[in-house]
Amino acid sequence: MSISFENQVAIVTGAGGGLGRQHALELGRRGAKVVVNDLGGSVDGSGGSESAAEQVAREINEAGGTAMANAASVTDLKAVQEMVQQTMDSWGRIDILVNNAGILRDKTFAKMELDNWHAVMDVHLTGSLNCTKTVWPIMIEQNYGRIVMTTSTSGLFGNFGQSNYGAAKLGLVGFMNTLRLEGAKYNIFTNSIAPIAATRMTLDLPGFEDSAERLAPELVTPAVVFLCSDKAPNGRIIQAMGGRYYSADIRENPGVDLGSGASAEDIEANIETILDMSENVGILERQPHR
Repeated sequence: MSISFENQVAIVTGAGGGLGRQHALELGRRGAKVVVNDLGGSVDGSGGSESAAEQVAREINEAGGTAMANAASVTDLKAVQEMVQQTMDSWGRIDILVNNAGILRDKTFAKMELDNWHAVMDVHLTGSLNCTKTVWPIMIEQNYGRIVMTTSTSGLFGNFGQSNYGAAKLGLVGFMNTLRLEGAKYNIFTNSIAPIAATRMTLDLPGFEDSAERLAPELVTPAVVFLCSDKAPNGRIIQAMGGRYYSADIRENPGVDLGSGASAEDIEANIETILDMSENVGILERQPHR
């Protein structure tokens, strides 16, 4: 196989099952030493057990790879720091971070308790922050790193009953867009995967009935593995669903220059041009601005 991770070290969060498990197994199969991180909780984040992570690490080791399990919660910065230190003590470097850990607490916005908002934000957004912040100086020192955020179509386009999840997932894209700029000179590339797959998190969602084979998690993993490689782009979003791989982007159009005296009435008169996206400019094609 041409994409190999020999002599590289990867941390995959939420790797005890579903998407993360497939990512960890494939990285291990391709030669990476893998930290299989999973709190072992339920879909809503409650509970915890190291057994899921241990099982995946065992699978990698029994297949001839190298892996160790870790049950740190990504929301616990101290536990994340200890996981990273253990990785460095054992293997001396960290080349890849796949921020995959996540929970669901779906409710319509009108009925959502704020605790459920904060819990989802803590795992998806702050959890990815904790892991990325902890490995970032290591990757700078190495002058190499590959980071993958797990975003979602719920963040990119919205989804009924997922205001907390969608906000967290789109927040990861904003996080990525800045890291791609700050990390480029250190050969640290940050990208995002937007998966649609049949996992325990989607088991009860409409449209996922009888989808285990059609939307198998392992059909997302090829894109993640590529984004972990030295051939990866920087700052891109790849969507993956049932063997189809396609990209998403944040874009702007040329708009209309109304000058310094513009009024709300001028906006009204030009709103069709302002909103017309038939001629657009990709954000990656222009200089960033405030």
